Amino acid sequence: MAASTMAAPPADLPAADHLEPPMAASRTPIRAILAATDALAGERVVVGGWVRAGRVQCGGTVAFLAVNDGSCHASLQLVVEAAWVTHPPLARLAATGTSVLVSGVLRVPPGKSKERIELGVEAVIDAGEVDDPAAYPLPKGRIKLDRLRDFLHLRPRNDTIAAVARMRSELTFATHSFFREMGFVCVHTPIITTDDCEGAGDMFQVTTLFSQAQKADRDLRLKLAPHHDADDEEEEGTVGFESDFFRRQAFLTVSGQLQAEAYACALSGVYTFGPTFRAENSHTSRHLAEFWMVEPEIAFADLQDIMNYAESYVQYLCKWLLEHCMEDMEFMAKTHDKAAIERLELVSSTPFERVSYTKAVEILMGSAGSKKFQTKVEWGIDLASEHERYLTEVIFKKPVIVYNYPRGIKAFYMRLNDDQKTVAAMDVLVPKVGELIGGSQREERFGILKQRILEAGLPMASYEFYLDLRRYGSVKHSGFGLGLERMLLFATGLDNIRDVIPFPRYPGKADL
Repeated sequence: MAASTMAAPPADLPAADHLEPPMAASRTPIRAILAATDALAGERVVVGGWVRAGRVQCGGTVAFLAVNDGSCHASLQLVVEAAWVTHPPLARLAATGTSVLVSGVLRVPPGKSKERIELGVEAVIDAGEVDDPAAYPLPKGRIKLDRLRDFLHLRPRNDTIAAVARMRSELTFATHSFFREMGFVCVHTPIITTDDCEGAGDMFQVTTLFSQAQKADRDLRLKLAPHHDADDEEEEGTVGFESDFFRRQAFLTVSGQLQAEAYACALSGVYTFGPTFRAENSHTSRHLAEFWMVEPEIAFADLQDIMNYAESYVQYLCKWLLEHCMEDMEFMAKTHDKAAIERLELVSSTPFERVSYTKAVEILMGSAGSKKFQTKVEWGIDLASEHERYLTEVIFKKPVIVYNYPRGIKAFYMRLNDDQKTVAAMDVLVPKVGELIGGSQREERFGILKQRILEAGLPMASYEFYLDLRRYGSVKHSGFGLGLERMLLFATGLDNIRDVIPFPRYPGKADL
């Protein structure tokens, strides 16, 4: 009905108002061309991408360009004859980093070329030249990953970073696919929060007080009297948050768990997938200030249930990468970690070992004669990465789920076991990275949870909503969290977590 009342466009539009045909719709991804190989020989196509390597031969009359558009790891060879190109000159066109949009005919290369298909270019539709090829930061050869971090805006053109980006995208899709198949609901939890889920205190504060102070300073310099409200005065050394944007302390979230629990206690099975933040002043290869977490919460579920869910989820991700990212995995195995594919195959097909924390400590202590650990092993410690990897890589030679940890090293919300010494927590440990998943059965008993909050020294007012979930229809429920970046470290074999996130944030670095 509504469509019939819309006014028709005027028939005599001026030429300037006509749109050109959509460029992207006519472009063929290089992945599709290489997958079809010689089946597309003779077809006329439009291809766009960036020159990874180029050379000019035959007295400057022919250029051979290896062009990549990011749709896959491999590049397509373009053969450009000077007779077909008026601008730019072939030497400029062949510079690494140049963008090209060309049309031509696909053909099987003559002779013994290693290429199975190439494009004979008949027209250069568009080209983005590199101003100074000598100054281009990404050379044709290999470049160290730590050096690439100085060029975050250009590093996606690097083979390794591009492969990580594609794998990260596939893991994201696989995550949504897995939980959708399980009947879960995706919940978007807030990035700005007023609670500390982990109780660790390493949180980024969100405030407008600094901008207010800067405005007051400008007002003073302009000899304007600043507003002063006696009600906002605080004791020396404290901050009056009544003047802040939210009228209270607010932070960037360290986890969406507590909010996800609220939805799980109504929708049964939910998950949240988003960025989390830690203001931990750590410069190790395993820490970021901003990272992405997958956090399911499941009502009517206990510790055994989430161990089953966690194992199934990890195996699902591994199988997905093997099925959808084999080209990138082969590249990673060739250039970074020859065991990468073997590791995915092992985890995707092997039942996980399950041992209690107490048993794990006994095993590690029993290995003291043959293995020297930097961190002494004793009951009550938080297992270090070296301990976790030793269990998975040496003792069991497969993934391990460690459960029932000491209460003193775990968060307040984890369910207290009957022994009063341990909580119903579990960690999934995998080769290469150690802990991949952390989770627990949540404390559903009102009195015990309230006491745990008090013991942790947390402000009770901030957790009244959390206690309400126990006051009104409390239910046993459980959940866990998987760090997407750690999953990528495990899959790729890369050593530094800063190389598996597009724009890493860590102490002293927040570029772009």
